[in-house]
Amino acid sequence: MNLTRRETLAIGIGAAIAGVMPFQVSAAAEDDIAAFTGGAATGEGGLTLTAPEIAENGNTVPISVSAPGAAAIAVFATGNPVPPAVTFNFGPLAASQTASTRVRLAGTQDVVAVAKMADGSFVRTSQTVKVTIGGCGG
Repeated sequence: MNLTRRETLAIGIGAAIAGVMPFQVSAAAEDDIAAFTGGAATGEGGLTLTAPEIAENGNTVPISVSAPGAAAIAVFATGNPVPPAVTFNFGPLAASQTASTRVRLAGTQDVVAVAKMADGSFVRTSQTVKVTIGGCGG
């Protein structure tokens, strides 16, 4: 197989773009997380994220979050074209600060949950979900 100089250059540029794309998606997720927290630092602990380790189909991945004393919990799918997946808001009369839903994941990626606690602090946790069939057109 003989490649011309143009074909070699096109393959190289394509590989470079493919290598940079995951970093841009992750940066977009971090920007969305910073928008949710208002730029405040996030701590750890007090927030539980439950998601499957392996999801056979990315179209419907069950997740649940729990953070006793939280005012809001946001979930981000860092590898999706649009990282914010869902935000749960809890009022003062909420019996518990627990929620569950199904999200769509484009492929194997980290799912990040950030909780705004009643005292105004933020806590964060994440879990990697391996997806065998992507749910966002992949």
